[in-house]
Amino acid sequence: MGSQQIDIVMLPFMAHGHLIPFLSLATQIHHRTGFNIAIANTPLNIQYLRSTFLQHQNPPPWIHIFELPFNSAGHGLPPNSENTENLPLDQIGKLVISSVSLKTPFHNLLLDIIKKQGKPPLCSISDVFFGWVVEVANIMNTVNITFATGGAYGTLALFSFWLNLPHRKTDSEEFNLPGFPERCKFHVSQLHEFMRKADGNDSGSRFLKSQFSSSLQSFGWLTNTAEELEPLGLDSLRKYTQFPVWPIGPLLPKQLLNKSPLSSSSSTTQHAGKSPGISAEKCVEWLDMHDLASVLYISFGSQNTVSRSQMMELAIGLEKSWTPFIWVIRPPLGFDLKAEFRSEWLPEGFEARMKESNQGLLVKNWAPQLEILSHKSTGAFLSHCGWISTMESLSQGVKIIGWPMAAEQAFNSKMLVDEMGVSVELTRGVQSSISSEKVKEVIGIVMEKEGKGGDMKRKVEEIAHQIREAVKDEGNEKGSSIKAKDDFISAIKTRKQEVFSASILDLSAN
Repeated sequence: MGSQQIDIVMLPFMAHGHLIPFLSLATQIHHRTGFNIAIANTPLNIQYLRSTFLQHQNPPPWIHIFELPFNSAGHGLPPNSENTENLPLDQIGKLVISSVSLKTPFHNLLLDIIKKQGKPPLCSISDVFFGWVVEVANIMNTVNITFATGGAYGTLALFSFWLNLPHRKTDSEEFNLPGFPERCKFHVSQLHEFMRKADGNDSGSRFLKSQFSSSLQSFGWLTNTAEELEPLGLDSLRKYTQFPVWPIGPLLPKQLLNKSPLSSSSSTTQHAGKSPGISAEKCVEWLDMHDLASVLYISFGSQNTVSRSQMMELAIGLEKSWTPFIWVIRPPLGFDLKAEFRSEWLPEGFEARMKESNQGLLVKNWAPQLEILSHKSTGAFLSHCGWISTMESLSQGVKIIGWPMAAEQAFNSKMLVDEMGVSVELTRGVQSSISSEKVKEVIGIVMEKEGKGGDMKRKVEEIAHQIREAVKDEGNEKGSSIKAKDDFISAIKTRKQEVFSASILDLSAN
């Protein structure tokens, strides 16, 4: 830490999809304020964060990295399992619950910071799953801000679900979620099996209810969205929480939002530690051979795959559709995701036919997603509807075919369909059955230039424009997300001054 004062301490959840937005947020706050920011996490996650810095150098001097001791084996997890990568869902549940063990190390870190600089940081910023940080911050005479790395609609739906378990209070398959208007009907099929089984007495229910309740005691919330994108979600979230909510997103690379050529570090940051299945250059070469908005990009995120039967039907439907596609493909459910892919999981001769006809490009492991989505030939994205992927797609005016898998993804998908009108949902989860004919039908609807596909394209282009306007920061022109960042910084500075003034009055009185 040296002699530099630390102004903000951040604690992300142990998942790459959370670590990267926290790092982006830290960078943007520093550039607006000059603040020095600390990021704390477990040793392997700190190692991952270090690997995201350009050319694997040390972090810039304004970022301070702190390791918090963590023993995964002591929580029933495999050795060296400190984030959600390559963990099955039941193990991810254990990882979430084990995060409470970071409370004492985090408390000691804040004590050490206060001892060295003589005062507490302006605030801590913690993940939504770390409600216990609120108590630690209060003890240390500072405040905690909760950062929801997802959107407002999906985050509120997830919170409301775990705090109320409304599916247990009705015999119907449809239910309402407290915090949402009556017109917003949710369905049990939108719930992962883990959520459907929740009854309030299981360990997952008890933990999440406790942490989410504590997060609602924060000084305020930051959300990775923009004011214009989610009017319903943000209005509902503010009414539900009754405290400030600052939409400061989407936190995406500037080049992506400016339609500039992507730097080599953009994808490196998103996929540090992963082996590429194809170079960005080869991917772009393949896309260059196809017509404008004609290619379907398929990826289910870094942690998901589909069942063997779903994979087979998806492949058959793709071939029948005659639509060019790039498919990030991994072994199906029940097999090691890091294992070598077997041709038997696809129709006989499928990969050879796709290569020969130039209809399809199959990419093992991961693909340069930012380069694919920003290419003029990409017309739609068959996605699991994770929030980062969703924002990347919308920012480029790329329509979505939804196939949500877990967590809040089905709620994101519902918003994309019902509120934005930029998506058609193909199916949900890994237990559902799909047919090649349904695959072909949905692809046809979304990829068409007229009709529903045309309407979706106009809407998603409008949203892409809204995103660019929200993050605009040119002279006196400030977008809504830039103003929200400034409002947040002003609020925590004002709160600090109020605490200081109150302490002076107390000393005077004594």
